[in-house]
Amino acid sequence: MNDCLFLQISSSLFSTIFLFKNGKAIEYLNENDSNENPSKIKIENIQKISIGHDNIAILTIEGNVFAKGKNINPKNPKQFINISSLIEDKNDRIIQDVVSGACSIYLLTSNQNAYGIGSNQDCQLGSDYITFPKTKKPILMMKNVSKIFSGNTSKHVFLLNSNQELFGCGYNFHSKLGLGESRKEVKIRKLTKIQNIPKGKIIDIQCGFTFSIMLIEIEIEIEIEIEIEIENQNPKRKLYSCGNYQSNGLGKNDTYEFTEIKSSLFENDNILDFSVGNRHTLILTIKGKLIGFGNNSSGQLGTGDTKNQLIPIQIELPKLRFNEDISNYHIYCENEKSFIYYSPPSFSNLEEDLIKLFRRKEFCDISFKTKNGEIIKAHKLILKYRLNQNQNQNQIEKLQEIISKKSIKESNQIFEMIYSNNSKINSKLYFEIKEIINSNEKIEETMKRIYLNENENENEKDFIIERKEKKYKFPKLILIMRSELYRGMFLSVTEDKSNKVRDYSELSNKSFQIFEYWIYSNQIKDEIQITQEIIDEIEIGIDYFQLNQTNPNLFDLLINKFNNQN
Repeated sequence: MNDCLFLQISSSLFSTIFLFKNGKAIEYLNENDSNENPSKIKIENIQKISIGHDNIAILTIEGNVFAKGKNINPKNPKQFINISSLIEDKNDRIIQDVVSGACSIYLLTSNQNAYGIGSNQDCQLGSDYITFPKTKKPILMMKNVSKIFSGNTSKHVFLLNSNQELFGCGYNFHSKLGLGESRKEVKIRKLTKIQNIPKGKIIDIQCGFTFSIMLIEIEIEIEIEIEIEIENQNPKRKLYSCGNYQSNGLGKNDTYEFTEIKSSLFENDNILDFSVGNRHTLILTIKGKLIGFGNNSSGQLGTGDTKNQLIPIQIELPKLRFNEDISNYHIYCENEKSFIYYSPPSFSNLEEDLIKLFRRKEFCDISFKTKNGEIIKAHKLILKYRLNQNQNQNQIEKLQEIISKKSIKESNQIFEMIYSNNSKINSKLYFEIKEIINSNEKIEETMKRIYLNENENENEKDFIIERKEKKYKFPKLILIMRSELYRGMFLSVTEDKSNKVRDYSELSNKSFQIFEYWIYSNQIKDEIQITQEIIDEIEIGIDYFQLNQTNPNLFDLLINKFNNQN
């Protein structure tokens, strides 16, 4: 079942929590207490869990944060309390993200304000610890914040504002804040701007006990093409580190500023994911390489021994099954443990899947440039049907003109509105684009119109299924969203992408019509009469082609319709 799939694994020295896609979680205590191990966390609709050395913070879909720990609730450290409700400004209590440090918790509100709660013993809340050692209520640290970065064993924190300016404070042992050789204070008492940041977009920063590692995305310059399709290029990702050499593998001396981690293992490859523990780091690349370095005293690098690695080495990664996409693998490092887990994307509905997929390399073939020169990519096929068809005016050019005056954040919102036909995302921006988009259809209806049109360009239906000597062409984009089997075939970097699955001959004509229509619309036509024979046939096909990852899935729709008809 899709609900039982992992969404996230979080761990500390004391416990490990598994979060599932149904928003529920279980906790395993490292103490072998048979009465409590494992235990269900009694919080519903969880979307993220962040664990520090002394605390656990849980973010719900509704925007509440529940936390427990000795620095959060000293009287009862095992009891979760709603810390977001403790923010004094009642209009600032919807939380967008939560990040745990070793003994502090940081909240990012929907108004882009950063709050801290817990220990301030090392100035990690951006205030003088002598007069302010800890707080039981969240305090405002900085406004106009886009991201917060810390680590489960770290006592320092970074805040990134909307202008890509980075600030840091807290425990600066080994210069792990990257402030430069002239700033060697052990504790940085106030939020301080980090100078000499590598050029590019900051994607992530993870903090170890004695070092910090930053992931930077560098956009490859390409010319904007409207009529001619161009070869897509993914932005290059690079890692930079500062702090103690024994953990970051940069040499024999501490590094005072963020310095690129160079290795032949990264050549002709790109970084997909990385994670930092107390003193070790693991990296996953898009070509399926697992790379690690740092402390390995407990075997946390997975090399089969306990030898420390001061330079990056490749570690054997279990071979992926044919239907698993490397981009859905995740790594997570804790103090002296590491996890690798597979978490396929949600198949909740067609609208969300399209928004997630349209920027993938395989499906992006038009590039737009924002006012700051950033490149945002869009899918030509869907733009063709979401923009108004006006022979006297090029709507793509008009869209480019609008995007060229917008920030990257506003541009992303514009494309989300175009793809989802949801003006509520930003009504002000929607007013600017409503004249050039087709707003009369829901996205599901648009997709049916595109892909069920017999006169559609055959080149846009690029996968052939043979059935009883007849050929059917299906768009890869839709098959990827409906089937784990096709997702693995088309998107896996390790799997042969030839047309392996071609035969639906066991399905009757009516069953195949149901299957075909459902692939496009995630619906069953009202006039179709469902029989037990049809249910039996399609149940076999669902299992073989792994079509049970959508919600609602085909089998549930069939059963409900069968019961209603009888």
